[in-house]
Order: sequence, then C-alpha cells, then structure tokens
Amino acid sequence: MAKANSDLGEQALSKAVEMGLSTQLDSADTLEAEIHTDPVALMQGEVESADIQGRGLVIKDDLRTEELKVQTDGMAIDPIKAAFGNIELTRPTNASVAAKLTEADIERACNSDYIQRKLQKLEVKLDGQPVQMKIQQVQVSLPGDGRVAIATDIQQLDSGEQQHVAFSAAPAVDSQGYQLMLNDVQMEPNNTSEPLTQSLLAAANDLLDLRQFSLSGMTFQVEQVDVQKGHMTLQAKAHLEKFPGS
Repeated sequence: MAKANSDLGEQALSKAVEMGLSTQLDSADTLEAEIHTDPVALMQGEVESADIQGRGLVIKDDLRTEELKVQTDGMAIDPIKAAFGNIELTRPTNASVAAKLTEADIERACNSDYIQRKLQKLEVKLDGQPVQMKIQQVQVSLPGDGRVAIATDIQQLDSGEQQHVAFSAAPAVDSQGYQLMLNDVQMEPNNTSEPLTQSLLAAANDLLDLRQFSLSGMTFQVEQVDVQKGHMTLQAKAHLEKFPGS
C-alpha cells in the first residue's frame, strides 16, 4: 500500500510539474516529468529528484530545442501546496541540463523577430564612414568538425547596394558560461566584404547571451557546447530559485 501511495504522490507531482512547465512554453511535441519521492519524505516536503524530458519545445515564439533533458538534485517543497498541485520550492536547488538544437532550430532563432530587431539598421564603418545596413534572411548550417556556417545578404540602406557575407566559425563558451562566442572565423570564398563580416560578428557576439533562453525562476551556466553535423548540444548546470511555472 505504501508503494501505491508513493506512486500516486509521484504521479500527482509529476503532472503538476508538467502543467507548470507547459505554461512557460508556446508549444511542445512531448513533455514528460518524473518525480521520485516516497510518502514519508513527501509529508516532510522532501523530493529525491525530478527528471524532465521534452522534444520540440518552443519558447518566445522562435526559440526551439529539438530535445531538452533536465535532472534536479533533491528538492525541498511546501508539502501543503504540493497536495493542491502547486510545486513551491522552500530552498533553491540545482539541476543538470542538456539541450539539443538542429540546424533548423538555430536558423529559426537567427531569423526570429527578437534577433532581427537587433540587427536592423546595423551601423558599420565603410571607408571610415558610418553606414546603416539591414540584414536579410540568415542561413545557418552545421557541416561538422565543430563548426557552424553562416551566410546572409546585407543591404546598405542609403544606396540599396547589397553584399553577401558568408563565414564559418567554431562556437565556444566563455569562462562564465553565459556567452556563446564564435572563434576561429574563416571567410567563405563568396564573401564580398570583410568589414561587413567583422561588424556582423561583433553584433552576433553581443546577441549570443545564453541567459535569454532561461525560463522563469531558472538561471543556468553552459559548461560545454558540442557541434556535430546537423545539430548542436549544450550541456549546462542550472540553479532554480523557484520551479518554472509555479
């Protein structure tokens, strides 16, 4: 009977976690949470761990992850509120996070309204003079060997002149784990403007602040980025002040 009660408690908490997380998402192909506890521990507000897995998760309209896995440490929760399906942490907890993004996911993010607003009227210096440029559709590919390839057309606003920028780079994470940097940049043969490329790289490094992907109540630091052909995986550690969606 104790096992049955444990199962019922775990199932109720798991469903509450799924419902809370779903409020933070625009859409999800699948989302599953599995809480590990027992009746005695739960009455004392102690949860052994939580495992969360999702596929096709979308936040902020255009930020999508192909796969997301989260595993928490032990959690302390309010047992009374938990009985009513509200997961409220009584102390912060830590978690490990793994996120997989496809080429299409990254390209979608690069062309999102948020990023495009930042890249419109990009000011660069050509022949020593400030010029405003407009970024067109960005194309992204992951050819393998730890590299990402980016290509776009950039239009000069005053003259309408258009130039093509194409380069590849090796993504890496800064020492704090918040910033994704593009290192070992190599210009592609069809690149028509190195100054524009350098300006776009500077803008990209300003935009690649990984904290914008955080959910409410969660901050994280990326420990490793692994770029393979067709997809990129980020390994991170997270700190939860509150459970997302609670």
